[in-house]
Amino acid sequence: MPGNSIGKLFTVTTFGESHGPAYGCIVDGCPPGLLLNAEDIQQELNYRRPGASHFTSQRHEMDHVSILSGVFNGMTTGTPIGLLIANTDQRPRDYEKIKDQYRPGHADFTYQTKYGIRDYRGGGRASARETMMRVAAGAIAKKYLLEHFGTHIQAYLAQLGPILIGPIDLQQTRSNDFFCPDAQKIPELETYLTAIRRQGDSIGARINVIASHVPPGLGEPVFDRLHADLAHAFMSINAVKGVEFGAGFASIQQKGSEHRDALSPNGFLSNHAGGTLGGISTGQDITASIAFKPTSSIPQAIQSLNQENEPISVSVTGRHDPCVGLRAPPIVEAMMAIVLMDHVMRHRAQNIEKPIIGAM
Repeated sequence: MPGNSIGKLFTVTTFGESHGPAYGCIVDGCPPGLLLNAEDIQQELNYRRPGASHFTSQRHEMDHVSILSGVFNGMTTGTPIGLLIANTDQRPRDYEKIKDQYRPGHADFTYQTKYGIRDYRGGGRASARETMMRVAAGAIAKKYLLEHFGTHIQAYLAQLGPILIGPIDLQQTRSNDFFCPDAQKIPELETYLTAIRRQGDSIGARINVIASHVPPGLGEPVFDRLHADLAHAFMSINAVKGVEFGAGFASIQQKGSEHRDALSPNGFLSNHAGGTLGGISTGQDITASIAFKPTSSIPQAIQSLNQENEPISVSVTGRHDPCVGLRAPPIVEAMMAIVLMDHVMRHRAQNIEKPIIGAM
């Protein structure tokens, strides 16, 4: 199946299925000399893994990562880095009764139409479990970017259903089950999500992400604009239905005199552009907002078809997230890091005699 890789010089290729024996990925293009061990990657995976909270899927996976290649004596060698995570809590029997049915809102119908065969166990290749390999690869990119440029990437829950989050205190985001930057909102989120789950329903969410200390000059005009590649990366995440940068759709109501970002000797005076101009990073924070749809795996019955094109009623049971957005921040951070890392490598290749501004 094509389309399993992202990046041009820093590339990530993933493989595996939700209820297969394991997931893995190959990270190619990482420079040599980066101190790296499994714990550097594991700490990111722990934030994403299922079963860590009763508000997420109760599939209990530890998601322990093994580094198979590309690291010697605790240091990257410049060769492909192979990563592997075993699936230890598979329950394919949960999907036996719907193996010939199309679950509305899932990729069942489209996969069957395209390939004539599909892995019905938890969606197979279409499962959101695949994103743990992106988090693993993103951990490598995050470590390199932080050490060389001071780049810090942080995503957080900005909205869950009708509940808007604020004020924003980024220090709070990884101290609760919701990646919520407003500790005062936690009881309201818990009450709301408990009610949604009892109704046998699900809800969507908005995740915001900020990349600070990004070197200026990353990205290229026209097709390989930095924010275009970021949008591609974010839209490749399961359940994402919308992406905006900076002012985003709010810019529709802004006048040109309001939207443009004034410049001063001390830098930009605002950031409506979201950190890029002409597809190239400005050195400001790169800000994006991502919309996640509600999961379609809910016990409420819905009209559908089976593979014989006969009308049926489908009800999905098993272990599913009432809000997939709750585990999304580490994934969003990883995709941001992977794209930024790729553009750092591309910038160096094209501008070999011009050092990246802001490099430490």
